[in-house]
Amino acid sequence: MSYELMLLLPKLTTLVFVTATGACVGSLINVLVYRMPLGLDVVSPASRCPSCNTKLTWRENIPIFGWLILRGKCRFCKSKISAEYPIVETIVAVLFGSIYALWYIIPYDASLLGVPIGQIAPDWAHNGAAMTWPAMVVLLVLCGSLVAMTIIDARTCMIPLALTRVPVVVALVFTLGHAIWFQYRVGDLSLAFPGVWVGEHSSRRYQWVTTPGEVWTIASGGLLGWKFIGIALGGAFGLVVSNLLLKFKVIRPSFADYDQWAEGELAKQKADNPQLEEDDDKGPEDNAEMWIQYPHARREMVLELAFLMPAALFALVGGWFFAMRFGADPVNTAPLWLVALGGVVMGYLIGGGVVWAVRIGGSIAFGKEAMGLGDVHMMAAVGACLGWIDPTIAFFLAAFVGVAYAAAAKIFRGKLSRAMPYGPFLAVATMMVILGKPLVELGLGLVFHVPGGLDIP
Repeated sequence: MSYELMLLLPKLTTLVFVTATGACVGSLINVLVYRMPLGLDVVSPASRCPSCNTKLTWRENIPIFGWLILRGKCRFCKSKISAEYPIVETIVAVLFGSIYALWYIIPYDASLLGVPIGQIAPDWAHNGAAMTWPAMVVLLVLCGSLVAMTIIDARTCMIPLALTRVPVVVALVFTLGHAIWFQYRVGDLSLAFPGVWVGEHSSRRYQWVTTPGEVWTIASGGLLGWKFIGIALGGAFGLVVSNLLLKFKVIRPSFADYDQWAEGELAKQKADNPQLEEDDDKGPEDNAEMWIQYPHARREMVLELAFLMPAALFALVGGWFFAMRFGADPVNTAPLWLVALGGVVMGYLIGGGVVWAVRIGGSIAFGKEAMGLGDVHMMAAVGACLGWIDPTIAFFLAAFVGVAYAAAAKIFRGKLSRAMPYGPFLAVATMMVILGKPLVELGLGLVFHVPGGLDIP
């Protein structure tokens, strides 16, 4: 066995493990997308055949291969099993394996059909899997969550908030814990030059390579970004205050009277047209269509602006206070854990804030709900995992994804629904930013007239 193969073998073994884990996550996603819209428990009862209700054994639950062995039919009642199950499992498995390979196996100078695929991975991945695996866990959890949210939103025009909270919690725990661990191992860090951490520990030298402005595995304000940290923490505190005001009914949630209005509207429309009761496909029972008809969207946006005011106010106060208190000294650097925390929180605020701003502006301009709050929570989760830059790019890229889908649907189906869920477009655009970094940087370089493209942290 050659020396190069011996070095590559552990990586290939890990690749197989990560790919198999992706298949298992895909199996879990199949459970989530079936049970969550129905309000069922996602843990119990155990999986059963939807036709004969027989409890499935471990053999039927093997991701991908279980369906192939059964030839797409239930072993007990011979009912057909949807091909969606192995397709989802395969997609997630390939997604997990591809990300791991691109991040840790493909050489930096590799290219495919002229595309520099070796440059897709972020700079922090060059430090190796042993040093950066927590960041990889965050990324894979986000990708799995996006797949689940995409399927559910495409079917129901609804994104379960539980799916948006999981990646946020994982990002906080792993990104912050990773930074604390690294600083504990290295001790007092010094910034040799922008983007490179250097430190000494037990006669071992650690070097952490990132791009300027990133510092860690997430875009941040840097070691001297006290104002950035203050804005992030202040905005997060403001959201806590807003939720407390909501809980104690100082302010009321938006669209609180929607159900009552929808019931009255449905009764009125059915009275005018009895055929609606017999043909659901032609009636206004579709939730997305009913949301479009709601006439008080502008009024409800005022409530959402009131909800966001504490976050905006405390963000300004926090930025001013941290800049004055800690940023006055040009050599006073923030600890790495605080830099990482600021990156996660700011990503959450900006990722969700950009979508929320468009939601409010669009609803006021057109008098109809422009975007759902599920989209806000989705992109907030993307920001918490990837930082504030990627979700901002993905949000504007999603518009082009939506236009492409609308054109394809018009050509092949001949019609479009009045209300299309935007979450799938956001998820696809996010994956395009993650997996198409070189092309995104070149495109932004053309927009901002930067030769060679922008260098996105």
